[in-house]
Amino acid sequence: MLAPEAMIRLFTSEQPILDVQQVALADARKGINMYTNDKVNVPILGLVENMSWFTPAELPENKYFIFGKEGAKQLAEEMNVPLLGQIPIVQSICENGDKGTPAALNENSITGRAFIELAENVVKQTEKRNAEQAPTHIVEMKK
Repeated sequence: MLAPEAMIRLFTSEQPILDVQQVALADARKGINMYTNDKVNVPILGLVENMSWFTPAELPENKYFIFGKEGAKQLAEEMNVPLLGQIPIVQSICENGDKGTPAALNENSITGRAFIELAENVVKQTEKRNAEQAPTHIVEMKK
């Protein structure tokens, strides 16, 4: 899952400047590589891009890509894993959750539709994985 938690820029004299999406994508790439290597071998259902765009309540049709655009989509294509969903930054997600009325329950809202699409895609990929692959074995640690 991609989840840029804060707007961070890394500055050094030796490295290029990385924005938050580049850092999140690098972390996701490392995670995919770790779980799919021969020793761990855990299937990846797909990627979820959190904070994909900002949509203000007063302009619900507008999308502002403040962390970059379609980074998870490009990574999903590069790593050959499905993109399960893209969740926008909308203030009501937090507010409704705090009130006990999760945004995912409002299928008429942009966030509700995003969460419903995510849930449908997780179910679809889980069913596909279970039909096409053997059960996942527990990873055992040796002392």
